[in-house]
Amino acid sequence: MTTHTTTARTARAIDGPVLAELRARDDAGRPMSAVTDPEGGAPLRCCLRCAEPGERVALVSYAPLRRWAAATGAEPGAYDEQGPVFIHAEPCGGPASDGPAFTEAHRVLRRYSRDGRILGGRLVTPAEDFAAALTEAFTDPAVALVHVRAVEYGCFLYEVPRA
Repeated sequence: MTTHTTTARTARAIDGPVLAELRARDDAGRPMSAVTDPEGGAPLRCCLRCAEPGERVALVSYAPLRRWAAATGAEPGAYDEQGPVFIHAEPCGGPASDGPAFTEAHRVLRRYSRDGRILGGRLVTPAEDFAAALTEAFTDPAVALVHVRAVEYGCFLYEVPRA
């Protein structure tokens, strides 16, 4: 996965080879359907920024824990889920490295163990220190991975592995 640093932690955007797969066929088996985002604002998981007006984007089904588990040997069982994510319709340059992404709204930090089981979650409000909340999530030594998710729809935004 492509990465950029969030204070002492690394946020991982969806990696280029995975994006290529999702553009051909998403994790639900559907072909990509690209659209022009006339107003902008779609949270792009390929570069961890919001789309600009007029950019070509696609909403695809993505299974982040399944892909992480395949790479690590974890068995997430029923916690394996897929959901909608926005990506650029064509390859992009990946994320910038200038701080945390998508922290301007309420977010949930969902913690996972090495075997892919949910260990808990925490709501982070815009008034809180996002980096401190992320650091707090890793105070439990059993936490191997944190998913940053949107509250409104529960959508996956990016993952942060244990350093």
